Amino acid sequence: MKSVIARKRVAYWSRTTKRGVLALVLALGVGATGAWAQVVESPITAAQVKDAVDQLDGLVETAMTETGVPGLAVAVVYQGKILFAKGYGVREAGKPERIDADTVFQIASLSKPVSASVVAHQVGSGVVSWDDSVQQYLPWFQLQDSWVSEHVSIGDFFAHRSGLPDHAGDDLEDIGYGRQYILEHLKHLPLGAFRNTYAYTNFGLTAGAEAVATASGVDWASLAENTLYAPLGMASTSSRFDDFMAQDNRAVSHTIVGGMFEPIAQRMPDPQSPAGGVSTSVADFSRWMIMLLSQGRYDGKVIIEEEALTPALTPQVISRHPATPVESASFYGFGTNVATQASGRTMLSHSGAFTLGVGTNYMMLPSEELGIAVFTNAAPVGAAESITAQFMDLVQYGEVQREWLAGYQQLFAQMTSPLGELLGQQRPKNSEPSVDLELLEGEYDNAYFGPAKIQQNDATLVLTLGPNEQTFEVQHWAGDVFYFPVFTENMPSGSVSSLTFDVSGDGVVRSMTVEFLNEYGLAVFNRQGR
Repeated sequence: MKSVIARKRVAYWSRTTKRGVLALVLALGVGATGAWAQVVESPITAAQVKDAVDQLDGLVETAMTETGVPGLAVAVVYQGKILFAKGYGVREAGKPERIDADTVFQIASLSKPVSASVVAHQVGSGVVSWDDSVQQYLPWFQLQDSWVSEHVSIGDFFAHRSGLPDHAGDDLEDIGYGRQYILEHLKHLPLGAFRNTYAYTNFGLTAGAEAVATASGVDWASLAENTLYAPLGMASTSSRFDDFMAQDNRAVSHTIVGGMFEPIAQRMPDPQSPAGGVSTSVADFSRWMIMLLSQGRYDGKVIIEEEALTPALTPQVISRHPATPVESASFYGFGTNVATQASGRTMLSHSGAFTLGVGTNYMMLPSEELGIAVFTNAAPVGAAESITAQFMDLVQYGEVQREWLAGYQQLFAQMTSPLGELLGQQRPKNSEPSVDLELLEGEYDNAYFGPAKIQQNDATLVLTLGPNEQTFEVQHWAGDVFYFPVFTENMPSGSVSSLTFDVSGDGVVRSMTVEFLNEYGLAVFNRQGR
């Protein structure tokens, strides 16, 4: 049975395919749906940009009022300069410290285009090429298919076209595994068509980045710092969680609990640092946007060779196929969305989202050397995307083209709502376990998820998972089915998971299946020692 985690992956706009909420928003290109004319309209003037900037305070006020986001920061760059950089609201709900342009945020998947810039630097320096196979640098790396394992390239992973399934490996991170273990165990996952399917993966991209770091003889976080952050003067930017936590002026994450934003968890994304582990301020991020929009140059210096950077910013895979002939396709380059606007202009964009409390977005028009970034310190509710989309509508058309905020609120509500096949159901009355609880106790094992343990604690069971021995208190539901609350990055607050035991007719416990880990049918843990 497919896990109800897939409920997060339902599209809002009818003209989009059901590729999934998270993948849709993070990696399909904001504002790319609908018919478009392949004719670029008259150039955008500085007055048009200024008029849109003048309306940002109002756009932010509306977004914060409608969504309840505690704080956010906005920056706009234009023709090589920072035109606008400002903070709004507070770093942590209930505390007085205000957000400003130098407040450091976790930016989640906005890390992907930043990391692609690091790879482009190494490509331009001759250390690697986008087409190099990952196995050339990580000979231990394997996917389920041996031929694909030999041929999958750095670029394949940065374009999400390796064939790995959507969000491959995130479930391992949820229960505490580190980068090396996760990359070594991607070989257990089913593969789609190689280079012919698009599926958004954090750990696929991380595998490509890890190959580049190995080729460069340095760890990934140091490589990013040496090749990008330091040359651009991004003094508050890092790919290490500890560096983020050491910042005095940092935004605290707020997740959704009972419909309210609460600062109860701060995600530690080091295992997928290239894909989701960057922390930065809008002031620092503006420097990166200026460099990108200047074809790899900043302050008169070449940071990245243009020939190496261009592939990252141009289509490498179709990320959304049109539903009708009059619609435009969406594309993904290396680490960023590439789409064509109704104006005929190319748009680069990406969103970042942690259910535990981050929502970010950037949009850029390379033809105008114009970019906007919005960072929020709250679980994704569409605030960041609605501000950037409205701003770009104002710049290009003089008015907002659709109800962006309402649409994104509905879209993200599905992503942040509780999950579980037993959610909302009433527990059956007078139902007893088919065997004594003590018979369920013991050691279990799984090739993908590793060992697990069941122990009895009075009338309940305790499930232990992962390298850090996370524990979950399990209660009986009916027959051989048990249940427990679970709260992780991929299981929002209020979620529940079933735990089903396979018990033979003579009372022998053979295995157990953990629902919240079973999206790909891999969460059957076999009983050991009996």
